[in-house]
Formats: sequence, structure tokens, C-alpha cells
Amino acid sequence: MTGLPLLLAGLGVVALGFGLLTALLAVLQPFTDPVWIVGNLAVGLVLLVASVFMSLDTLRERLQSGASRRVGRYGTSAILQAVFGIVLLGLVAFLSVRHVERFDVSESKVHTLSDQTKSLLAGLDRDLQITAFFAESEAPPIRDLLDRYAFENPERVELAFVEPNDAPGLVEELGLGTEELSRGVVRLSLSSGEAITLTDFTESAVTNALLKLVKSKDKTIYFVTGHNERRIEPGPEDEAEPPMPGHPPQRKSDFAIGPDTWGRAAEALVNETYRVEPLLLATQADVPADAAAVVIAGPTRPFFDGEIAALTRYLERGGALFVAIDPRAQTNLYALLAGFGVRLGDDVVVDRALAIFGQATTPLAAIYDPNHAITRVLQEPTLFPMVRSVELDPAVADDFSVLVRTGEDSWAERDLDVWRTSGRAELGPNDLLGPVPIAVAGTPRLAHAASSGGEDGGADAASPPQSPRLVVFGDSDFATNQAIDDLRNRDLFVNSINWLAGEVESITVRPNVSRASTFQMSQDEFRFLQYVSLLVVPEAIAVVGVLVWWSRRRASA
Repeated sequence: MTGLPLLLAGLGVVALGFGLLTALLAVLQPFTDPVWIVGNLAVGLVLLVASVFMSLDTLRERLQSGASRRVGRYGTSAILQAVFGIVLLGLVAFLSVRHVERFDVSESKVHTLSDQTKSLLAGLDRDLQITAFFAESEAPPIRDLLDRYAFENPERVELAFVEPNDAPGLVEELGLGTEELSRGVVRLSLSSGEAITLTDFTESAVTNALLKLVKSKDKTIYFVTGHNERRIEPGPEDEAEPPMPGHPPQRKSDFAIGPDTWGRAAEALVNETYRVEPLLLATQADVPADAAAVVIAGPTRPFFDGEIAALTRYLERGGALFVAIDPRAQTNLYALLAGFGVRLGDDVVVDRALAIFGQATTPLAAIYDPNHAITRVLQEPTLFPMVRSVELDPAVADDFSVLVRTGEDSWAERDLDVWRTSGRAELGPNDLLGPVPIAVAGTPRLAHAASSGGEDGGADAASPPQSPRLVVFGDSDFATNQAIDDLRNRDLFVNSINWLAGEVESITVRPNVSRASTFQMSQDEFRFLQYVSLLVVPEAIAVVGVLVWWSRRRASA
């Protein structure tokens, strides 16, 4: 076979081979247009038949010769090897579909579910149905995320994508509006009947929605007010801006949005299914009985004696207190904390080696207590803008743990007046060498509480008190709106509250945030890229190869 019949045979083999390969790919991943498969197979068969028909005389002569028998044997062997190779590849493809492994090579593992999400999915005791209402062209970005949920626990999680226009009855039954569907909707529903709908499609949003479904919202965290603490309630400056023409009206924020407030910290607790309430302690005879924990965030004014007595009684009956006090804050809580063996230094931590953007008083801290539940899961550093030391009396070393320390080269600068005058901080003999403790947690003995409680500090004799829980930080800036999403600040704060509230199983590392921009394609764009990269380009290269081979063979003939 020479000349034009040989060229037609080569092109026919390429078309037929790619038709068969495409058919196999369509079985494993149904994205290929049947027209492409049928077209390749038809063109391949036509070219091969035409080549054979044009070379009948030549083929008849070769079949009658001895050389043809040798070629037949070798050809049969080659065909069998090719068939065996295709079968082997098919088996490998089948096994890869049945036994899926996922790999994430991104720097911050943004394509891997967080420990929080994994533990939540692993602990499901009811079936979860995830239904995503998206147009086909808009589905790929959210499909990638939701596939990870279904992959993590396939026995409990069922995932379905619905084209809204194809299921008007279901859309009407669920009461989904046109505006919602225009942006896309994800609905989570448990087999027990509870359901929630969301239009925010990040892992944090989906996991928080699932948390609200599976956890009861029965614990309240109170934020003390009245002493210039970090605000959580919205003020006049937090009013929503007027909507732009053609856009839906903006809802006023539920929490404060100023950079120095703790609005996002409160919102983080709501996402953990806690109720969050302000507490004007001066108007209360006692801390409310339903308080799972009380937060005192950055006070700068003194407490009344009655307020301190109420806090003391609350701790004595097994309460949980979170205190964050900035350097040189004008508060009178120091005596209460000292009664528990916790001393806040009159200093500021300086670290010229591990500081953000060279700001020595904004140190990074990554030395955690590996044995305490709050910090056991933390690996990445936390950031503390202007933090003071928090030390423990030796007598309470068995009751408390140092949660966080700053770097090896840091120190706590205690000559603050000279520093303020000269503008320079130098390590002196009275300074505290690093690593400097800046956060502690423990279950202090009630004797310490009684020593600072005065006459009102007695516990109820009818019911033996539980062990109080106390967490103290030497800084309140780390959980402000401006800093809470830096590094692992949010995890450190929320884990502290979870530990105080007795929700130890909720202590975890929350979803990562991508550090690089991404490019999202529509379904049509993605399909076009698949066609070009997997089908068009390889087949075009094969056709060019056949043409080059044929031209060289013809030239040498």
C-alpha cells in the first residue's frame, strides 16, 4: 500500500483510534458530545474502507506471498498487545473512579476541608441532603466545594444539583424567590426535617449553616459593658450605606463594624451557635444564671465594688470568665485576677525578630501549650498588636497553663516612661526576657476566689460549686474587627470561648482563606477547554504526524 491509499489508511487509523478513545472517556466522564465520537468513528471507517478499496490489487499480491504470512503473525501480535493495553488502561481508569484520592498542593490547603468541617461531617448522626440550585454554567465553582462534603462522608451526605428551570415544582415547594435563584441557592436539610438555605458559598458559610442545624442554640455568652469595653453592638457609624440604584437595600449590621470593635468576634460566636448578649453589670444583682461565659474585652474604666462582687460570686459558683486587658489600662480588675494567681505586667512586649512589618510592638506568637485543649490544634502564629505579659504565681502552676508565648528574642519592656520619652526600647535588667507569656487559662481553686470576694464572695452552701474557668489575655486588639482574621487569631479566641463554655469538642481549626487569586470558568468555557486540550489538539498533532510520515515515505520511494 503506497501513495494516496497509505495516507488515507493513516488518517483513518487516527480518526478511528480517537473515536474509540473518546468513547471510553465519555463512559468515565460524560462531558463529550456524541457527535464528536460518531463523527470520528464514521470518518475513520470511511477512510479505511477507501484505502482498502484503492489497494485491492496490491493487497491480493501480498497475501499470496510468504512475507505476508510473517507480517500477519507480527500484525496479530501487535493488535493483541494493543487490545491488552487498552483493557489494562480501562481497568486502571475503573479503579481510579471507584477509589478516589484527593490531593491539595496549595500553600494554605484552601482546597482541603478544615478540621472543623471534617469532624462535623464525621459526627453526623442523621442523613444530610445538600441541594444546589444553579444554572449549569454557574455550577462548577460551588460543585468543587460541595463535592468535598459528599466525599468526606458519602454514607451520610447526598449531593444533588438542580437546574431551577427544570424543577419549577420543587422551587415553588421550597419557596425560593427569583432574586435568590438568580444568585444561586444551596439548601441543607437533615433527615429529621430541619433545613436551612444559604446564598453564601464559602466553606465557612456552609459549615456554619450545618453547625446551626446539628447543634442546639442553648448557650449564651455575655459581653460586659459600661467600662469602655470593646463594643459589639452597632452604633450610628455602623448604619448601612444607601443602596446603589438597581441593587437590593443593605441590611444594617447586627454587630459593630468599626475596626476597633469586637463585632466580628461576636459574629464568630453566633456562627458557633451561641447566643450573644451585652451585659450592663452595674444594673444587675448578679451575672445571669444562663451565662455560659462572660467576656470582659478591653475595659479602661473602673468597675463598681458591687460588679466585682457579682463576678466573684459568678466564678465561685462555677462560672467561666474571659478577660482581655490592654497595657496600662485604667481598670481595677487586677486585684480580682491576682486573687486567682494571675498577674498582668505593667509592660509592653517588644520583638524585633518576629513582628509584623517590622513593628516591634506587634509581635507574632507561635509558642503554644501543646497539651491544652485551646491551643493543641494550633500550628500557625497569632498576631498581637501591643500586648502585655501575663504571669502566674508559682502557687497556682498546677491550676493554670500558659496558652501563648511570644518569640525567643522578645522581651517585656517595663521602663515605659523612659521609652515614651526617648522613643527607644532597649532590653534592661528589669525587663522580662522572652519567650514572654501573654495568655493563660485555668481552673483556679475556689480559695483564691474567696480571698478576693469580700463579704459577698460566699458560695451557696446548699450546692457544692463547680470549678470556675478563667482565660486571661494581655491584649484585646487581637480580636478586634481589624485583627481577628489575621493568621489564627479567630481560632484562638473562639477556641477559648468554647473551652470556657464546656464545648471542648468544638475546639478546632477553622477554614483557611486562599492567599492567591483564582480564575473561575463557566461550564461552557470549561467544556471548550476540555475539548481543545483532550481531543482537538492531540488529534490535530496525530494528523500532522501522519502527513509528515507520509510525505517522507513518499519522498524516499
